[in-house]
Amino acid sequence: MFRLSHRPSRDKRVTTHCALVARAFGASSMAFSGEADDDLIARIGRVEKSWGGSFSVSYEPRWEAYVKKWKEGGGIVVHCTMYGERIQDRISSIRRAALTHDVLVVVGGEKVPGTMYRMADYNIAVTNQPHSEVAALAIFLDRLHSGRELELQHEGAKLRIVPQKAGKKLVVCV
Repeated sequence: MFRLSHRPSRDKRVTTHCALVARAFGASSMAFSGEADDDLIARIGRVEKSWGGSFSVSYEPRWEAYVKKWKEGGGIVVHCTMYGERIQDRISSIRRAALTHDVLVVVGGEKVPGTMYRMADYNIAVTNQPHSEVAALAIFLDRLHSGRELELQHEGAKLRIVPQKAGKKLVVCV
């Protein structure tokens, strides 16, 4: 997953939520461009330490070079945008491509440059109305994984929530 143009003073919570959603919905890592943010990397590292898994976060100062390298390595780029094609019309072809190619899901921060639209293999809209990039990311990953990500168990978790109808049950794992 790639967060384009992170701005810590404005996007701290949104970018953190993008990382949390990416991790919970089956992504293995997140990179971000814009302003460097060691606190973001540390926050997500603490989540991984408590809740398990091997999700990594990295800062990429040159987003165009990062996306270009991804594509040169054989990966595909899916840009989540309200200006794209409808997800329901393209998700099958993206799933087929994902069988043989790594997928980089891009969500924007500030105004997304036209270059990103041109570099993307797919510009995908979960709706053609204004919406949150966090919601777009969650819906896209859920559709990509056909709901299988909802069964993920993160290895090495120190904490787990036990699903139940009422109340909160948190288990400390040893």
